Amino acid sequence: MREFLLKLSPKQEEAFNILLDNQTTELFYGGGAGGGKSYLGCVWLVFCCYRYPGSRWLMGRARLKTLKESTLLTLFHVFKILGIKKNEWAYHPIEGVIRFTNGSDIYLKDLFCYPADPEFDSLGSTEYTGEFIDEISELTEKAKNIAMSRIRYKLDEFGVIPKLLMASNPAKNFAYREFWKPWKEGTLPNFRKFVPALVQDNPFISEHYRENLLKLDKNSRERLLYGNWNYDDDPSRLFEYDKINDIFTIGSTGQGQRYISADIARFGSDKTIIIRWTGLGIDEIKIREKLSTKEVAELIGHIAQLNQIPRSNIVIDEDGIGGGVVDQMKGVHGFINNSRPIEIKKEQNPTGFYTLPPKHNFSNLKTQCYFKLAGYINEGKISYNTGDIKIKEMIVEDLEQIKVKDIDKDGKIAIIPKEDIIESLGHSPDVGDAMMMRMYFELLVKCRPYMSIK
Repeated sequence: MREFLLKLSPKQEEAFNILLDNQTTELFYGGGAGGGKSYLGCVWLVFCCYRYPGSRWLMGRARLKTLKESTLLTLFHVFKILGIKKNEWAYHPIEGVIRFTNGSDIYLKDLFCYPADPEFDSLGSTEYTGEFIDEISELTEKAKNIAMSRIRYKLDEFGVIPKLLMASNPAKNFAYREFWKPWKEGTLPNFRKFVPALVQDNPFISEHYRENLLKLDKNSRERLLYGNWNYDDDPSRLFEYDKINDIFTIGSTGQGQRYISADIARFGSDKTIIIRWTGLGIDEIKIREKLSTKEVAELIGHIAQLNQIPRSNIVIDEDGIGGGVVDQMKGVHGFINNSRPIEIKKEQNPTGFYTLPPKHNFSNLKTQCYFKLAGYINEGKISYNTGDIKIKEMIVEDLEQIKVKDIDKDGKIAIIPKEDIIESLGHSPDVGDAMMMRMYFELLVKCRPYMSIK
């Protein structure tokens, strides 16, 4: 085998050793900008191509165009650093493959989840010995899983196990759920590893790069410079991380009437969430699984009776089997997510209508209520004094995934579909939806009778 003098940072060397072990099949490297993610992936691919002649490797990213304009250029730079001559390899742009004279190949692949190809048939039937996916935060979990399933080419012949190297900056998607959070909690399974790497871990990068990161806005700086996974710089998000956390620290906002908002489980993995409110303050959140509609109705009725909450102050998700609960509890409000937004009468003009200043054209009631909730939370009007860490995490995670759909396009304002949220969270945003439904009562503004004075 050809010998290479690999120039790696301590973090890159740690990751490289994991890539050579016989236990880890999925390695996530990165968590900040400037940690040498693409460089590590390219060095590993080249090393493997020479170590296993005739092997086949995938280098992927969400968009092929971006892959060619970024990661591929890093690969060419690695060729120069390692002293690999031009007569040892050939790039075939039409086929999207780099062929080495020893028979090894690196295939460049677009891994974006296109609506016309939800099963990634574009990958064909090609099998690979290993894969490197750059900026995996741009991919869906399904794309990652399908790509992983293709790692089976000559594994026994080479005496290796499937290896998927993933690199990315922090993102609130499956990478957060499957790698960062379990790593933080010390619960990562043995076949997965996470190696955090920030700009300060890379001794080869220019100091000017770090200085530029310091000039970024707070969210971007937290993510890219400090590797803080709890921040999101997506401009389409409705809720800010810091503002969501203020819910638990601003003190009680529980004054006024009492309410109940409930999101009813639809599927086996969903949970029934019942939230009891005083004013805009959350008093209690009950989470239940595998209850019948009768049991749910009885539980909500018991909570209402115990806390003297009238049926007219109860709103229940009426979609799916929640309709059965609404039917059994006469006098409660049924919440239909895709129903028309509420038109609110102006107090001194019963003939004039608007749907919230500045007259948003919401696509449905759910979107309208989530915008109302976002406004209240960002203004510090919602509170929940609890020491339950799990509940806090559920609220933060649910609300962070609520984003505006097609933010750059004109037309009715809508939030992203629940299917997309489930893709990122791994479950339905049940707690967030139950909180959102409380806003239904905030939109039911009663106008004063119009009186003309002659």
